[in-house]
Amino acid sequence: MADPKQKAEIFELNNGTLRALITNFGCTITSLSVPDKDGKLADVVLGFDTLEPYLEGAGPYFGCIVGRVANRIKDGKFTLNGIEYSLPLNKPPNSLHGGNKGFDKQIWEVAEYKKEEKISFKYRSHDGEEGYPGDVTVTATYKLTSSTTLRLDMEAVPENKPTPISLAQHTYWNLAGHDSGNILDHSIQIWANHVTPVDQNTIPTGEIMPVKGTPFDFTAEKRIGNDIQLFGIGYDHNYVLDCGEENSGLKHVAKVRDPSSSRVLNLWSNAPGVQFYTANYVDGIVGKGGAVYGKHSGLCLETQGFPNAINQQNFPSVVAQTGEKYEHSMLFDFSVE
Repeated sequence: MADPKQKAEIFELNNGTLRALITNFGCTITSLSVPDKDGKLADVVLGFDTLEPYLEGAGPYFGCIVGRVANRIKDGKFTLNGIEYSLPLNKPPNSLHGGNKGFDKQIWEVAEYKKEEKISFKYRSHDGEEGYPGDVTVTATYKLTSSTTLRLDMEAVPENKPTPISLAQHTYWNLAGHDSGNILDHSIQIWANHVTPVDQNTIPTGEIMPVKGTPFDFTAEKRIGNDIQLFGIGYDHNYVLDCGEENSGLKHVAKVRDPSSSRVLNLWSNAPGVQFYTANYVDGIVGKGGAVYGKHSGLCLETQGFPNAINQQNFPSVVAQTGEKYEHSMLFDFSVE
């Protein structure tokens, strides 16, 4: 558990070009200021000015790291080595993002902090926490690796029992600025030839479906608003990262572009999937500077293991064995085009 002496605080990372504010409550990015084509900085993540709204749960996972298992687990149940485990149904009929008090709602220990470079957080999740088996030590390190690049390295080691682990970073991006309205004019390219379709409870059916010829297809850059109405409330789907070029062990996941500011975000990761989510359930949340966040006011690119993989034999396994290290990295590379 977190050291009782630890309290929630906000820390700054600043290399002169990028400025990030990150709190040890849920390893949450509360602000990230990035230059546009004229060098003008804007904060491109949705969130709050102070810690209180985060602590009170006012935002839908704004900016945090979710776990022990990101996304949905069907009926909050899974069986591992012959033992059935039951999890809280915090998004009935499913368990979502680690349960009622997942990693996003914990105060992490600050293990290392250098303002110009990086911050490392550590958390020990105990056996039975939110229904999950075994003690797990988790670390997350945010690092400014170049003037315009933020890297996140997440690691977890199960100490005494095999357990499912699938962490995700849940920032809501709006490259025009957090207070600039919706992201429907942003364009996106996702290096995925397949998607995992879902049932009426947003649980993958187990099928791995080609995106070609469907509105899911973002293999070529496309305006987000073009086909979004075909999905009812919007995109909330896991894409199979199977066709991106690789660089230093990370695959090209997605490229997001905002036409108004010319800001571009290229995302790289070593995860098998990415949840593309268009803030479909955000409705009238008062955020930073009094900005009101509505539907589609941001987009999430949550690299992850596939949703409900613990119950789907044909999905890549999310089970980590005792003493094995779970490793998940993300590289957020900003530019202007």
